Amino acid sequence: MTSALHLMHGRLHTNIFRDEARQKFITLLEKGTGTKAIVWDERLTGPFGLVAEYSFLREQDVIKMFPLRPGRLPPSDVDSIFFLVRPELALMDMVAENVQREEEQGGRRKKFLLCFVPSGSRACERVLEDRRVLGTFAELTYLDVRLLPLDADLLSMEYPDGFKEYTLENDPSCLFEAAQALLDIQLKFGIIPSICGKGTAARKVYNYMLNLRRERPDSEFPAVCEIDTLLLIDREVDLITPMATQLTYEGLIDEIFGINNNTVRLPSEKFTKSDGGPIELQNERKQFLLSSAEELYADVRDKNFNAVGPALSKKAKQISAQYEERHSQSVSEMKNFVKNVLPSIKSAKESLALHTSIAELIKERTDSEAFLESLQAEQEMMNGIDTERPQPHIEELIARKADLTKVLRLLCLQSACSSGLRQRLLDQYRRDLLLTYGFQHAATLDQLERAGLLRAQGRGSYAALRRAFRLTVDDVNEQAPTDISYTFSGYAPLSVRLAQLLARPGWRSSADALALLPGDTLQEEQRAPAAARNRRDTGPLGLAADDARLTLVFFLGGVTFAEVAALRFLSGQEDAPTEYVVATTKMINGKALIACLSEQLTPPS
Repeated sequence: MTSALHLMHGRLHTNIFRDEARQKFITLLEKGTGTKAIVWDERLTGPFGLVAEYSFLREQDVIKMFPLRPGRLPPSDVDSIFFLVRPELALMDMVAENVQREEEQGGRRKKFLLCFVPSGSRACERVLEDRRVLGTFAELTYLDVRLLPLDADLLSMEYPDGFKEYTLENDPSCLFEAAQALLDIQLKFGIIPSICGKGTAARKVYNYMLNLRRERPDSEFPAVCEIDTLLLIDREVDLITPMATQLTYEGLIDEIFGINNNTVRLPSEKFTKSDGGPIELQNERKQFLLSSAEELYADVRDKNFNAVGPALSKKAKQISAQYEERHSQSVSEMKNFVKNVLPSIKSAKESLALHTSIAELIKERTDSEAFLESLQAEQEMMNGIDTERPQPHIEELIARKADLTKVLRLLCLQSACSSGLRQRLLDQYRRDLLLTYGFQHAATLDQLERAGLLRAQGRGSYAALRRAFRLTVDDVNEQAPTDISYTFSGYAPLSVRLAQLLARPGWRSSADALALLPGDTLQEEQRAPAAARNRRDTGPLGLAADDARLTLVFFLGGVTFAEVAALRFLSGQEDAPTEYVVATTKMINGKALIACLSEQLTPPS
């Protein structure tokens, strides 16, 4: 088993989710015989790569892997074929066609197994039955893996279309799965006594969770409650934050290149091997793993990008000084240096070279005139200077036929910061967009309006929100921040302000501010089993009364890396009343959220 020690560095040992997923995967693969092939729903390969790397699969006799595609599977001399898919009707026709074509080939009989992730679907089974392949499967099963650890303080369901499902399609599947995930968390870490939430989806998840809990006897839950508070945040409550450009290091990597399941693909020509030679690649991009297991990345990922250069320079000086120490060492000290210190210096130098190259790539983009103009437009809108001032910039982008997703993102931000657009302006934008990009995008605009990302002026006031939650801050210190607004160079994520307000002074004293936001305000107490005790009452091994409380913030509909950075910032303050662990249906940014709502725009790869 590969090491995942970095997952054990937080208040919750999130490695539990990884280890459990691996064991369930082993149990599944043991249902096959002999050599095995896996046919993947492609949206599952990345998430499962977090827990089942290639060497792990080889140990389980998996010798072939194929993406799920229409038609016939590639030739493979295996004994068992596993189909791992999400329970979606659209995928069943491809599964059926794969099986039928494989059976038509004759030859050695293979064992077919179908596994749904994370739960089964009778509707999907009926499609397979209609296609007359249901009986071909030796077994239909499911792999109930809902939460995967992205880091010691970050869990994700990697549920890609959840926001679209519950906002546009009135499909509660994502919310029910989120409730199941929360039940799984409590079965591991104890009943969470205090539950708060904001938004319609938050209320639904809470109700689903209570119903699921009633089906479980108290004896199944641990006797100690490790999490003090659950905060449920519906993405609909804060649609401003994902539309703004993230300005943390990790956020900008995600904005420009896209981070998927802790990996990023970068132009290979920008990277060299440790010996100085070029990396020889057939592909144009090289894949890198990003996690807090890498010390330097853990140090710089949550910094504002303007603070990354000085941090990298400081690290370079530290490495150089450490290397120069060898000149003053004795023979025995030198022996220890070569054996124990030199390998770590080499690793640190490679890490420094990697992140210096990534920072240079980002700087090329952030120094460009196009980036700076759009960022200025965003800042003016979020600061409430004149939300219609960026209109000429947006119209120019449309006239130049700039990237459509970028244009839509600015429009959605303008809509949010204007409390809706004047109807005449909204109609003008619609007309210009359709004439420039094509009338096939009319459906996209309709979807954005239905989801509330684009709307005509009506109820609500961004100006009131900005004042009530102090969303904008002047004179932000990006090098040594004192407020979460450093993540967007002056704008504080509304979602994280909600968490901050809950911790101190509490929501009951902020009823007027919370009333400005859409959806229900949830504040409930959950009865713990009679045998359960809070850690604060467990004696010497428990927590002192003044220790920071632990809050699980669950984002329904997705969370940005900048919001995670802001919560980590709050956790790291000396007088922090609360430490935070984040769970989410999906890691997102503005591009991903817009693409999720559109059938014409491709999500980031």
